[in-house]
Amino acid sequence: MSNQNPGALDRGVHAFDSDGVLQRYHVYGNGPVCLAHPGGPGIHWEYLRMPELEQHLTMVYVEALGTGASGRLPTHPNGYTRERYSIALQRIIDHLGVPEAFLLGHSHGAFVAAYHAIHRPERLAGIILYEGAPVTGPEHGAEAARRLQEFAAAHADRPGLADVLATFAGMQDISSDEQTLAVARGVLPSYIADYWGDEQRWAPLRDALQASYISGLDALGAPDLIDDRTDLPKLTVPALVVVGLFDVICGPRWGRELAALIPDSRLVILEHSGHLGHLEEPERFADAVRDFALSSRRSRSESAVQDGPESAARTHMG
Repeated sequence: MSNQNPGALDRGVHAFDSDGVLQRYHVYGNGPVCLAHPGGPGIHWEYLRMPELEQHLTMVYVEALGTGASGRLPTHPNGYTRERYSIALQRIIDHLGVPEAFLLGHSHGAFVAAYHAIHRPERLAGIILYEGAPVTGPEHGAEAARRLQEFAAAHADRPGLADVLATFAGMQDISSDEQTLAVARGVLPSYIADYWGDEQRWAPLRDALQASYISGLDALGAPDLIDDRTDLPKLTVPALVVVGLFDVICGPRWGRELAALIPDSRLVILEHSGHLGHLEEPERFADAVRDFALSSRRSRSESAVQDGPESAARTHMG
């Protein structure tokens, strides 16, 4: 028996009132339901489309609050904490009416997904932490700076390198949608393993990016700093960690640490990708997520059968 909301998973654009704030999401594909939360915070959802994965999963792309046509909080651009995003995710799951869903978070979205799994795990079939990390703050910043130096050394002969480095240097001064968009587009070459090696392919992605200014501060103006190292070992939700070998911002160090912290998690390192493996290695990425989702469902079904018919019936709802 299922309480699925009729039409809530129809292909296309959806919107509903989420406690006084308009929440939009977009549905594509078939199969088990997987919510996808974009990065930033503030990057619009479109870059996260995963057509290869849509062949195996019903992808629900979240138009995060404060971006696109979703509503703004009264405290905008402040107040978009992981707690607030987690509440929004739970309301989407409730609106869909599905008994459980996978949750994929990319970049900042991976921090949100980890938080949601820690605090609201009950209706999660599994989480995919895609280009995430267990911490933010000085330690994360120092590692990103080190990786950026490596990127600069590897691409020292590229004329566009100076502009990328200048954009990173000015990131602390962002205070508007226009500046956020300029930074998102300006740093993109460092987010691709070999952007300048095939600029004709990647320039349209850069031009298509959209972004809104989200401060990263809570409603009172304090930083929403993250350190999940104590909580991640307590996770009981199945977890897949995906990271690109050449990712500058949330690179392999953090992927390995996440996988080490989360019990029984899987780690996939995309060897030819930077921060956007779903675009750089789409088939490898889709295979990894599909295999994780199908095996997680199979494992839960087998456990439910072992626990008895009543438990099995609950597992197969919807």
